[in-house]
Amino acid sequence: MELPDLAFRSTGGGFERLGGAATRWLVLYVYPRSGGPGIALPDDWDLIPGARGCTPQSCAFRDHHTELRDLDATVRGVSAQPAQEQEEFTARMHLPFPILNDSDLRLADPPLRLPTFTVDNMTLFKRVTLVADRGIIRRVFYPVFPPERNADEVIQFLSAGRRAE
Repeated sequence: MELPDLAFRSTGGGFERLGGAATRWLVLYVYPRSGGPGIALPDDWDLIPGARGCTPQSCAFRDHHTELRDLDATVRGVSAQPAQEQEEFTARMHLPFPILNDSDLRLADPPLRLPTFTVDNMTLFKRVTLVADRGIIRRVFYPVFPPERNADEVIQFLSAGRRAE
């Protein structure tokens, strides 16, 4: 399936199109929301399957960023949480890639129809990672568990493809 031609507000400044990666691969990890100073987690957050782990997942992609770039991959995170919270999170965690804001949940609409859940009057994305080769989705990781291993799984997938070429 082809990635939809959508633009999202980016913590890197301005807007960024999904198809705008300058590399062969786009790794788009979609997560519910990150925590932060003074931001209370929703009630029973730890009881929601797949909700916990956004920070460890993001940090794993941060820690493997050089390796992913060496595999000709661009990494982007996406969540529906407010843009200001995403900006604070990106700076606090020293993420070397931007987070895209989809507070309108456009990725939950056709054609992708990414899964969501609702908690405390917020509709959030379930955790899913898409790996696209020049705009065509080649691999979907869902469910993503444990989240801190997702970057390793993506690297294994990209490395296997490189060996097969």
